[in-house]
Amino acid sequence: MPTVLTVNGARHTLDLDPRTSLLDALRHHLGLTGTKKGCDHGQCGACTVIVNGVRINACLALAVMHDEDEITTVEGLEAEAALSPLQRNFIRHDGFQCGYCTPGQLVSATAMLDELRDGWPSHASDNLSEPQHTRAEIAERMSGNLCRCGCYPGIVAAIQDVLEADEGLTGETR
Repeated sequence: MPTVLTVNGARHTLDLDPRTSLLDALRHHLGLTGTKKGCDHGQCGACTVIVNGVRINACLALAVMHDEDEITTVEGLEAEAALSPLQRNFIRHDGFQCGYCTPGQLVSATAMLDELRDGWPSHASDNLSEPQHTRAEIAERMSGNLCRCGCYPGIVAAIQDVLEADEGLTGETR
């Protein structure tokens, strides 16, 4: 089935079996192997990508469902061949160990920061009109991304550093 995916700003026309997951289309048809296949059941977040501004698990989505959609993978987070502030802070705070979950964590955190900027509340939000960026809030928003190495303190610290540098956000940081 002809499918057009715009991935990291590049338009790709693919002829796909309609049963092909978005994850497999990215990895096997486009060679974008940064997005990982962890559980293949939507439970670990290793395959997180951003589609039209919303983070999703690519293993649960069929590629043909995203015909003409804008998709961002971990390879698309760099700006002009430079690491994003979030990527730099993951390194600075040791927000990874084995690195397998790191692409999904980075993509998810990138989308989560946009959700906070847009004022989306979460289950942990005390104030629905101005979500805070406390450790509990960040942990709740990142709960769909698992790290078997237990690097959560570094991941949260990296996200908090980005939030502290972002003048567009308000709220408690520690």
